[in-house]
Order: sequence, then structure tokens, then C-alpha cells
Amino acid sequence: MERGEEDWRPAATPERIALRARVLAEVRAFFAERNVLEVETPLLSLAGTTDPNIESFAVEDGERPVRFLPTSPEFAMKRLLCAGLGDIYQIGRAFRRAESGRWHNPEFTLLEWYRSGIDHWRLMDEVESLFRSVLGEAIVADTLRLSYRDAYGEAIGIDPHTADAETLASRAVRLGLGRVESLTASQWLDLLFSEAVARGFPAGRLTFVFDFPAEQASLARIRDGDPRVAERFEVFLGPTELGNGFHELTDAAEQSERFWGDTKRRSMAGQPPVEMDRRLIEALEAGMPPCAGVAVGLDRLLMARAGATHIDEVIAFPWPRA
Repeated sequence: MERGEEDWRPAATPERIALRARVLAEVRAFFAERNVLEVETPLLSLAGTTDPNIESFAVEDGERPVRFLPTSPEFAMKRLLCAGLGDIYQIGRAFRRAESGRWHNPEFTLLEWYRSGIDHWRLMDEVESLFRSVLGEAIVADTLRLSYRDAYGEAIGIDPHTADAETLASRAVRLGLGRVESLTASQWLDLLFSEAVARGFPAGRLTFVFDFPAEQASLARIRDGDPRVAERFEVFLGPTELGNGFHELTDAAEQSERFWGDTKRRSMAGQPPVEMDRRLIEALEAGMPPCAGVAVGLDRLLMARAGATHIDEVIAFPWPRA
């Protein structure tokens, strides 16, 4: 990469670097008032995420096994939950390869927290409280909660729980998104959601979208009595995703099956192998209390607070200057 003459300087202004410090202090005060414990977990782990949609950085260290930088602290924090730590949060660095642009820096700051004994509905209440506290009424003017199915229906007139890949591909063509023959129905849903559904969410509104398709459950529970739906939500400010939350899966056997399924899909797609987190499975076998958890992109939250239009404006040394 060619260096500029003054790329030793921070990209963010001194005022925005100071704003980051204030926001971090506000977030810590928010959780201190609620007796949620701040924790730290390792930055280098023997296991990574197996999710085919996310690529980890692998770190070589001579003859020692490869370790992975965290794409989120989720697995290690769940091991703490299984060890009886109760309500916990973490503000830390996360790393994802191949994610760079206006809203993404490969190294970013993630806020993640877990609340024992509650479901994702009550966690949405707390997420809204945090966002209103940090952003203020001038930025968050309104809040709406709607199901994934209703969001799709209102935006493009499709039921995402019944539409097949061909139907979704045809709608994408009608919307001018082009056609990719190899996409599955779930991949089409992802594409249409980001390009045609979320883009219609109005500025100044927090939009919570819940009841994602079971194929996109990630680490969320599947709803009892309705196997089409995962108890997962995403929260947007305007069209920008700020957070992703789950009523957490606590079943070790089901979690193991999902890891193996991810691993198989990665292999079939020719993606780099990633060691699955067997310690998380052992922890779940020991027992994790019913809980809900959420990850929030703090850099995007800062962008909203500062009125920034690019993530580089709120990071001292973004990827090109790191």
C-alpha cells in the first residue's frame, strides 16, 4: 500500500477522539447503574468462528498451533456465563477479514452484553434505553418493532418464510439488483434485506426487526412451536444496522450440530478451515443459564453521535493508517 505524506496523523479529529472517550464512559456508567459486570476475554484463541459469512484473521506463531483473533467475544463470554458470572458486558476489539468500507473497518470496537433470565424482548427494551441515553432524542426520534416477515411484506410484498430461491431471484431482478444463479434462498433473503428492505427504514428511527428465518438463527434459539422462526433481532438507526441480538441457544448438542454444519459449508465453498470452539460446547454441556445477548458496533454508534459519514472519521488510526 502506498503511503501518503502525512498518514502518520490520526484520521479522526481530536474532538472526535475525545467524543469516543466520553461515549465509552457513558456506556460504562449505563452498565454500572444496572450492576452489569465488565469483563475481558483473550484476543488470541485456539478457536474461531465457523460462520461461513465471516472470515477470521489467523495468527501464526512458529511451531505453536494457529490462533484466531476474535470476530466477537461471544464464545468466551458464554463460557463465563456457564461458569456462573451472571450479567456481564465487554467493550473490546474484534477483527474480520474482507470487511472494509464506509461502515466497516477490519479492526473495530464491539460492545457485547448478556443478561441472565431474560429473553430477547426484554433485551430490546434495554438496547433502546442505551441508545436513547447515548444518542439523545435529537438523533433517536422514534422507535418501531416489526417482524422480519412484516418488514419484507411492507417493503417488497414477499413472505420470506415461504418464498423459494427462484421467487426471490425474480424479485431481485425486478428491483434492479441483478441475478446470481448460485445463491440459495437464505442468501437471497440476506441480499434483499440489506439492499431493498433495510434501506427503506427512515432516518431518526430505531427499527427493531425480530423473528428471523430459522436458517439465519446463528446462535439464537429456534422458537418452540414454530420451527420457521429464530428468536433473533437486529436493530437499525435509519438504514444502518447497529446491533444483533439473540435469545441464546443453550443446547450443547444443537450448537455442536450448527458448528459442524458451518464447517461443512465452509469446506464445500473452499473457504479456509477454522477450528470450532470445543470448549464452548463443553461449557454448554455443563449448563448455561437462560439468557439473551447482543453485540453493538460502537464505531457505528459513534458515527451516529458525531454525525460522521465514514467510519474512518471516528477511528484514530483506521486500517490504511494502522
